[in-house]
Amino acid sequence: MNWILLIIAGLFEVAFAACLGKAKETTAITATYWYVGFLTCLSISMLLLVKATQELPIGTAYAVWTGIGAVGTVLVGIFVFKEPATYWRLFFITTLIASIIGLKIVSH
Repeated sequence: MNWILLIIAGLFEVAFAACLGKAKETTAITATYWYVGFLTCLSISMLLLVKATQELPIGTAYAVWTGIGAVGTVLVGIFVFKEPATYWRLFFITTLIASIIGLKIVSH
């Protein structure tokens, strides 16, 4: 169950980063809504991370949480914000995913 909470926390990390990107693209009240979304997603992500680390090793949990956030944010950047999907970007994202899976496998 803690791994599921950690994955959800990582997805909310992606959401708060996406909210920042959308806020940057907008102005006035629309930007304010995106910033409220950012704060909401940030709070949920942190609360779930805290809950997950009550049972999981902090080093592993934090690495997995940031890894999910990094991979997800790059993918959102590519698909939503039209950032370049270069060979090296995709290569290093793939190695990051492999590292996250490896941490999950070796954690007790």
